[in-house]
Amino acid sequence: MGTQESNEQQRGTGRRALLGAAVLGATGTVLGLPGTAQAGGARHTGRGLGSLPVPTVIGHRGASGYRPEHTFGSYQMALDLGADIVEAGDLVPTKDGHLVCRHEPEIGGTTDVADHPEFAGRRTTKVLDGVPTTGWFTEDFTLAELKTLRAVERIPANRPHNTLYDGRWEIPTFEEVLRWQDEQTRRRGKQVWIYPETKHPTYFRKLGLGLEERLAQLLRKHGKDKRDSPVILQSFEPTSIQRLDKLVGNPLVVLLSGATSRPWDFVETGDPRTVADLVTPKGLREIASYAQGIGPTLDLVVPKDASGRLTTPTSLVKDAHAAGLILHPYTMRNENPFLPAEFRKGTDADGYGDVFGAYRAYFATGIDGVFTDNPDTGLLARQDFLKG
Repeated sequence: MGTQESNEQQRGTGRRALLGAAVLGATGTVLGLPGTAQAGGARHTGRGLGSLPVPTVIGHRGASGYRPEHTFGSYQMALDLGADIVEAGDLVPTKDGHLVCRHEPEIGGTTDVADHPEFAGRRTTKVLDGVPTTGWFTEDFTLAELKTLRAVERIPANRPHNTLYDGRWEIPTFEEVLRWQDEQTRRRGKQVWIYPETKHPTYFRKLGLGLEERLAQLLRKHGKDKRDSPVILQSFEPTSIQRLDKLVGNPLVVLLSGATSRPWDFVETGDPRTVADLVTPKGLREIASYAQGIGPTLDLVVPKDASGRLTTPTSLVKDAHAAGLILHPYTMRNENPFLPAEFRKGTDADGYGDVFGAYRAYFATGIDGVFTDNPDTGLLARQDFLKG
């Protein structure tokens, strides 16, 4: 094989060794279904990831159950609560090419932009991955302009207490996140891990604002583009991960939405496959050729019936582990509306249900970690699970 092909294969193999160790038990066999962690708490044993417990608790957009998401307040609280990794960055670009951290490029629901009369004329409707979306978009603002805005709670009906913090924090840039990561690592005496995502990469590439190159440049600048760097990269678009595979050495994860959905890059290129095709043994082996893990929606791990109750787990955990992939599904939340029906308590939209029962059900499938809006809850649930 050619030198470039050989280097790419070695790079992918090294990253799989890092993340793949998470699905190996003490005997070296692939871990599958219930009981995975009961043997004493299997741990990632590869270089770099050796400090991460399994199941890994990932602070979803920080600790967004308690603070407005993608703010340093949310990220800081996730660390303070003990999250193993902080999902610091759904990355979207500004007009002048900076990467900033927002759940979506449309910022009307996550900032106070509507209260700024100087930006009223920028409210517009765009087609975002096939969906007409009205609001204000990061790509229409310079970084300096975005820095005049402040973050607000995205789902106030479910989290009215979080609105207390509306207006407190500005929009962070990804470069600020990388510096914060280093600062927190020094202050805490332990490595802080982050888990950024490229958001709508095909949409932005068509606008001349490619995400992957900008992300790779920042990672190289800060010396965090290696296979053992404390930065895991993720995307809902497989081609974005394939592009990153050629640019950096970081561990890579493909996010997967509902079974009948199609990644938007597939839609754009005419690829007829759905997520259901990607989670077959064949599809998972293909993903493993350029990524080291998957981030499926929890419904792909344990489907729900028409009443919203959990049914029988699928074979996804076993099949993914057989392909050498780890699984970090999303998203656990404490509030009733986000829980399977059998774990809800009452009908309050902001009321907590039996989230520990839900964690037990999902951890029992053998998943390697989970994204959660409430890292403290996830850590207690892991503690309970490992005790058996």
